[in-house]
This record gives sequence, C-alpha cells and structure tokens, in this order.
Amino acid sequence: MKNGIVSFFLVSVLSFPVISQTKIVVPLWPNGAKESNEITLPEKIENQHRIVNISEAAVTVQLPATKNVRAAVIICPGGGYVAEAAFHEGYQFADWLNEQGIVGIVLKYRLPNGHADIPLIDAKRAMRLVRSRAAEWNIDPRKIAVAGFSAGGHLASTLGTHFDDGDLQSSDPIERYSSRPDLMLLFYPVISMQKGITHAGSRLNLLGSDPTVQMERFYSNEFQVKPTIPPAILFLSDDDGAVPPVNSILFYNALKENKIPASLAVFPTGGHGWGMRTNISFWKIWREMLVDWFMKNQFVILGK
Repeated sequence: MKNGIVSFFLVSVLSFPVISQTKIVVPLWPNGAKESNEITLPEKIENQHRIVNISEAAVTVQLPATKNVRAAVIICPGGGYVAEAAFHEGYQFADWLNEQGIVGIVLKYRLPNGHADIPLIDAKRAMRLVRSRAAEWNIDPRKIAVAGFSAGGHLASTLGTHFDDGDLQSSDPIERYSSRPDLMLLFYPVISMQKGITHAGSRLNLLGSDPTVQMERFYSNEFQVKPTIPPAILFLSDDDGAVPPVNSILFYNALKENKIPASLAVFPTGGHGWGMRTNISFWKIWREMLVDWFMKNQFVILGK
C-alpha cells in the first residue's frame, strides 16, 4: 500500500442489462427466533431511507434476469445499529449487483438494542439459508460474499471473523451449513469497539453502556483476524467524520499480518455514508475497482 491507496487496473463495469428482476422475501426465523431483542415498537420506514424498530429478521433476494449459475452477495446496511439504511446501502446496491449478473441479498437483521449477539446470529443464519437454497436460486455455494456499510460493515466483518462450519448434528438442516463468507466487501466500516477508535453510537447500541473488557475485545474485529478468514476489500473516505479511517487501517493491517489477500482504497473526500449515491467524485471509480477485484478473485468471469 502506498499513501493509503491501493493501485488497481480499472476495467469497464460488466454489462448485464437487467431485463427483469425477481424479488423474494424470506424470513430468517419463520417460527420465531429463540432470543428477543426486546424491541416492541412497530417497525417503520423513517425519513424515506432507513428502517427502525426491527425485531424480525428477513432477507430480500434480488435475482437478476440471467439464469446462469452465479455469485451472490449478502448485504448488511448501516445505521449505527439503531436503524438500517436499507435503500442506498441495500436495495440499490443489490440492483447494481444484478446488473453485473450477481444475486443481491439484502439482510434485514434484528437491531441489537444492547443484545450484542443478535445481529451476528442473524448474519450467520442468512449465510446458511442462502447456501441451503443455492441450487434453487442458481447460486454457486462457493461464491457467496458478505458486504457491509458503516455499522453493517461491522456486522459483515464480524461474520467474516466469527463464522463457524455449521453443526452437522443439528435437527435443523439449515444449521448444518457453514456460515463462512467467501469474500468481504466493507464500505467505511466500523471495525473496532475500542473507545477512541470506534463509532460511539454503534458501540452503545451493540454492547450497551457498560460492556466487559472481554466483550469489547470479542467485537473488535481487528483482534479476531485469523488465517482462515476470507479475502477483503475496503472502501472509505479520508475525511470521514463519523467512523475514523483507522478502523479500516487496523483491519487491513491485521489481514496482511495473517497473509489474507486484502485491498484498501482511501479516497480524499466523500465523508461518510455515501453508499450508492452519485454525488461523490469517485462513484464510478469504486464500482470499476470492485468489478476488477471480483474478477481477480474469480468471483465473476467476464462474459459469463
């Protein structure tokens, strides 16, 4: 890495016009989850772009028109673990993935409300669910990535560092599948729960006001990197005033120390929370970089 920015060979974004699109909403826990986040207010859309009071988890599977076997990305929107920006950090990203011939899957995870384990439980379940239905949705079960924005980036990196192989003895067939993502896509992510590094609101909403030292470290994903975690790409802005860029840098350094393939792109401006918005100077660049990275990791193949 030189001057905080990785160099890429840019390619044109793959062209897969979406003639039609199929959307399927699947609840993660149709019979009710074992644990409750204790949110009792009704779920609603706030300010036309974020969902609040989420107490039931689901995935929205957006299938592109192409019927070829393809890759998929499970998307974790951000929102400080108090809401989910499911539109410009969720459904719109899934739309763009569909244009690349990739299945986009938006995870509506239960908000933690101080129950730190609940978002990860939902993320693991989403990965297992998608693998269990891969044949039905024409997905290659070896090509399922996780993406996350801001606090959703924390959830995505938590899944990428805290996955398990599944329980082959489980009476629930979904629980027998691995929850390991094959790639991680992290956009201006919260990574650490350490004071002075983390995003204070995300820490409070996830861990509560007085977490133990052990809990803080467990959810500080820069400490949880091991040689078996998947490759990652990180995008962020140097002038991010919400989530300090050191979050991504610490994670990138930990990945390299463990010899995990990783790429880090730091743009000079852009602030925080840009998602799929086009009012930033590099909106085309990051998309081209991501497609190039997909191809280098054989996640997508040009012309297929």
